Amino acid sequence: MALILGTEYCKIDSNGRFKFPIALKKQLETEDCRFVIRQGFTAECLELWTYASFQDEVENLRKELNPYSIRDNQIMRQMTRANIVELDSNDRLMVPPERKSVIGDAKEIVLQSTGKCIEIWERSAYDKMNSEIVDFASIVDNRLGRKASAPQTMPNDVPSASDAQ
Repeated sequence: MALILGTEYCKIDSNGRFKFPIALKKQLETEDCRFVIRQGFTAECLELWTYASFQDEVENLRKELNPYSIRDNQIMRQMTRANIVELDSNDRLMVPPERKSVIGDAKEIVLQSTGKCIEIWERSAYDKMNSEIVDFASIVDNRLGRKASAPQTMPNDVPSASDAQ
């Protein structure tokens, strides 16, 4: 997936359709208008992937997961529980009905790039999430700073394999 950057605020209609912002569309490396929407795993949002980038994500999962492992199959099922959506002739995307519960009856949503995908947030949930980040500089220093000591975990933070190094 191309590195897509930006935060865009969009109106969403009662049918779950929103206009895909031109600022984001211009950053796509392809004319393919297919996207994949799935529930976010670490936040109360949806994830929007280009179709090609989602294929790459699934291929990476296949390389890491054992198809004969019950747990790995559960992971694959959850990670691929998604919907393919396409831009319509008016550059709108529709949030599938089974995914609308994440954003509720929102009138406004926020599209926030993560470098890997685009998160779709209900506006008030997005504002709340941002207000809970009290000291971003400390978080960055803790996770990315070049300290001699090992990084500390933050609340709700799952230690990664790299944290043990």
